[in-house]
Amino acid sequence: MKPLAGALAWLLLVSSSALAQQPLTREQALEALARADIESRRQGAAWLGDTGLMADVPLLVKALRDADEVVRALAEHSLWQVWSRSGDPEVDSLFQFGLEQMNQRDAPSAIQTFSQIIKEKPEFAEGWNKRATLYYLVGEYEKSLADCEEVIRRNPVHFGALSGFGLIYLNLGKPDKALEYFQRALQVNPNLGQVEATVEQLKRLLIERRKGTI
Repeated sequence: MKPLAGALAWLLLVSSSALAQQPLTREQALEALARADIESRRQGAAWLGDTGLMADVPLLVKALRDADEVVRALAEHSLWQVWSRSGDPEVDSLFQFGLEQMNQRDAPSAIQTFSQIIKEKPEFAEGWNKRATLYYLVGEYEKSLADCEEVIRRNPVHFGALSGFGLIYLNLGKPDKALEYFQRALQVNPNLGQVEATVEQLKRLLIERRKGTI
């Protein structure tokens, strides 16, 4: 699942600014992300969204803790881009079709599309993640949990799926489990403001519940 973006327009603005520079190859983007100057790191974080591979995910995850807010936002955006590429043009085309179906709120058809993607390329974690999202949206929580498990098995740092676990357990009335997974999501990506706020609310709720049992 994908956390709600807090400032999508701002992210698009800074992404466009970073990408307006001379295009970078993957190797150049990786080098830029490791530099000391902020502008280079911004460019590197932005361009890895277009050129990065799954092998580059650890560096982008590390960039989620960069001192610069823009670098952090661009790194998060680029992670989603990298995760959304399967490496197979036909599967990627089918993936985009599934996204269109999701945008059109045609959940049954989108579930069929992502099920086909999973069948054709089961190692592609984002196919499982999108189906998990759809199952969540239609209230099939157990199926969504199962798909989230498949995501994490293939991509342990997928903070979207970790947040998804939290949302599902909230809906199942299991705040302890929800808190556990929301905290795991924040351990990977500390920039999830809405998740952080939910964690604080859950902590207060659980404290009050424990008081009531004393």
